[in-house]
Amino acid sequence: MKILAIETATEGCSVALWLDGEVCERFEVAPRGHAARVLPWAEALLAEAGVSRSALDVIAVGRGPGAFTGVRLAVAIGQGLAMGLDIPLLGISSLAAMAQAASGQRIVAAIDARMREVYVGHFERDASGLMRAVGEELLLSPDRVTAPVGAGWRGVGSGFAAEDGLLSRRLSGCLDSIDPIALPRATAVALLAADQRAVDDAGPPESVAPAYLRNQVALTLSEQQAKRASAQARNSDK
Repeated sequence: MKILAIETATEGCSVALWLDGEVCERFEVAPRGHAARVLPWAEALLAEAGVSRSALDVIAVGRGPGAFTGVRLAVAIGQGLAMGLDIPLLGISSLAAMAQAASGQRIVAAIDARMREVYVGHFERDASGLMRAVGEELLLSPDRVTAPVGAGWRGVGSGFAAEDGLLSRRLSGCLDSIDPIALPRATAVALLAADQRAVDDAGPPESVAPAYLRNQVALTLSEQQAKRASAQARNSDK
């Protein structure tokens, strides 16, 4: 199977080419440079491997959660490529990708969501070595994250450094280790996408949607507009 994978949900930007289990990747921490790197890196990886776009079987993207702009970028580019090539597009959880790259069988993955919140998910490795979600991925303040049940858990991701390490302190008693600088990468996205079950379940490219988890931003804007309209109405009555 030949898979082109893209992960831009965080400050880490990466593109990977998976060729029947062999993988090569371009990765860089570039908070504002994702858009300028993804397609040139993809073309370079294909050229280096001697593989044409038309030979690809699947496009896989990190669908988030993460930075809104980065998540939208990966999904939009993935949809464009997949539709143009008439091949499946798989959206892979960026939290799952981060957990997949970590060592250990049980992982709590957390990404700093700003606004005093974190994106968090619990994952366990199955018999095939792939990470599977245990429960839903959530957007919470660090002090509301539930401690994992059982032993052997490890923590990864920028969420553990958010709010002066509040999540690290909250879960320190039930985690064997914490890596707060881990980032999701395209190699792990490709590995999860290479699972035949994921490919079989793939829908049309346009069905892949970003996983924002946050609807509070739109709600806040609506509330602000409502308040402004109310204030204007009160002023007009005076």
